[in-house]
Amino acid sequence: MRVVIAGAGSVGRSIARELLAHDHEVTLVDRQPSAMRVAQVADADWLLADACELPTLREVRADECDVMVAATGDDKANLVISLLAKTEFGVPRTVARVNNPKNEWMFDGAWGVDVAVSTPRIMTAMVEEAVAVGDLVRIFTFHQSKANILELTLPQGSPLAGVRIGEVEWPTDTVLACIVRDARPLTPSPDDTLEGRDELLFVTGRDVDEQALERLLTRGPASS
Repeated sequence: MRVVIAGAGSVGRSIARELLAHDHEVTLVDRQPSAMRVAQVADADWLLADACELPTLREVRADECDVMVAATGDDKANLVISLLAKTEFGVPRTVARVNNPKNEWMFDGAWGVDVAVSTPRIMTAMVEEAVAVGDLVRIFTFHQSKANILELTLPQGSPLAGVRIGEVEWPTDTVLACIVRDARPLTPSPDDTLEGRDELLFVTGRDVDEQALERLLTRGPASS
């Protein structure tokens, strides 16, 4: 896979190292000379230029890349890069970093963004997930489909503890995708039994009533 990353700061370099470790082809672009820390990601291609400009995107052959990652510290730049990549070069997938959560509403298909990643929102979700048992936490939202990834740690006293998964009537457009038990991820099957302290990961549609799902998990079917 060929990936162009706009923004060679700590975030961009970290992404590049991960992708290179999985044998992907990576190009890092940044307009700041101070960001050209080539030795830190020596296996990537580097370009000192402004990724918001069409000649730069032509030079990195954006039309040949599989993914464009807009990882700069400027939300306006990330939107422009995503829009140009999608509309001018037909990049199949764009991933954009959201620096200010107040701007998150703009990071959608209208600006050419397929996936928006808001670090503050993810960090908040991780904090909530770490301290809350019985609270449904939204981990991630896919901006194109509006589907959500939700997490809940099943309380010890939940009426669903000890119940077979196949016997639970989940809300429409709700899929139990994974159970994490004793630090091990498990693929749920209808014959598996839910246990207290299970971490449950759900994928849900955009219109799912999250409060109803939380009530089902913590109070049982009679209260859902």
